[in-house]
Amino acid sequence: MEEYFGNELVKKFEEMMENHDEFYFDTEELEDIIVYYLELGDFNYADNAVNYGLKLHPNSLDIKIKKLEVLLEWEEYNTAKELIDELKGSSMENTDFLVCYAKYYSNLGNPRKSIEICKKALQLGEEENFLHNFIADEYVNLGDPFNALKHYRKALKEDPADEYSLENCMICFSDLNKSEEAIAFLNEYLDEFPYSETAWFEYGQFYFNRKNYEEAIKGYDYLLAINSNSVGVYANKAACYEALGQYKKAIEVYEEMLELEYTKAFTFYKIGLCYKALKQPIIALNSFQKSLREDPQFYLSMMEQSYLYEEMGGMTEALHFAKEATQLNENNLDYQKRLAFLFIDSGKFEESLSCLKKLVEAEPSRFYNWYAYSEVLMLLGEYEEAVTVLINAVKKHERAELYYQLSNCYFNLKDQEKATIALQKALELDPSLAPDMQKKYPFIKDGVKKAKARVKKKN
Repeated sequence: MEEYFGNELVKKFEEMMENHDEFYFDTEELEDIIVYYLELGDFNYADNAVNYGLKLHPNSLDIKIKKLEVLLEWEEYNTAKELIDELKGSSMENTDFLVCYAKYYSNLGNPRKSIEICKKALQLGEEENFLHNFIADEYVNLGDPFNALKHYRKALKEDPADEYSLENCMICFSDLNKSEEAIAFLNEYLDEFPYSETAWFEYGQFYFNRKNYEEAIKGYDYLLAINSNSVGVYANKAACYEALGQYKKAIEVYEEMLELEYTKAFTFYKIGLCYKALKQPIIALNSFQKSLREDPQFYLSMMEQSYLYEEMGGMTEALHFAKEATQLNENNLDYQKRLAFLFIDSGKFEESLSCLKKLVEAEPSRFYNWYAYSEVLMLLGEYEEAVTVLINAVKKHERAELYYQLSNCYFNLKDQEKATIALQKALELDPSLAPDMQKKYPFIKDGVKKAKARVKKKN
């Protein structure tokens, strides 16, 4: 941004636009202004500069090519194609034009044509690193990691410091399941460029993904020796120690990380998890509380406090933090299930209904969501509503338990006929559940004999 505020050409152009003046800029100056706006992603101003440039220099091929770049950014492909046809005769030896021409076909989903044009551009001997990356990306779009790898490697050869090429080489090796070749390539690169942060990060990730955590730690340590301010690397290193069960070492790494970062809520949360794994709940709680002081809406720490309080017998606190966490993350079904359980455990059946309803709506294929929802409705004496729920439930799950519940509802609603029909269906599906269900729902006890008689008669 310093360059932006220090760019006299841009200032001059913007002042001209604001004051409705007309100043002269040569083609090179206008190109610099247009490129500036393109890099900023301000395509309106880029277009203004292009149009003004064409007004001053109507025959400038370079400005017309910049116009083509703007059209492609705006996805105005019909107008772009007209301009390409106009420029083709005079610009096939211009790398910038060929890049736009290739991008046109890439954007239209024709990577083969795009590759063909990029290969023509390579013959001009300019922007070779960029072009090899472009070609490689198109091979990725074609699902061809073998040829993509060839060109990412060529791009890396043109610019050994190109992190994009290096990272994508490793992705291609992974897609090709060539792990031995990948690590050989990486070691060879590190022999030549031992201070490459990207390469050491890839080294660590390579071994982390293969669960060789000791070797991954070596890679991260080399990287931290080069740049001790790489905050994310501390997290990766700590994750290795966690995977090894070395939670004290993981905590040490997280504490180093705390000294460097500004947003500490997640790190305190991770420290809390380590102390929890070490069976030190009080210190773990303290860490989760620090996490919430950093970010009062960090629901992961809230829910972890809920679990810890439950383990320690503090059910009121467990419910409080579960409720807070779920309010901040309502679409998390695991949170809804936990909150429903805690409400039911504390005898707050009515409060659990909103959670259970959400679960039934979100996961209608899970039988136990329906079973629990109707059970709580019956506990509250809401038999008519329970019947509505159960009629929908049996459409999705032909389960005896649901028919026993339905029978109980009808008996409580004094509808003997429907109660007996539901009970008969339950006994047909699973008569072995009858003894337990009679204990659970005493109302069905008398109806079981009648229903059994009907089933026997039917058989």
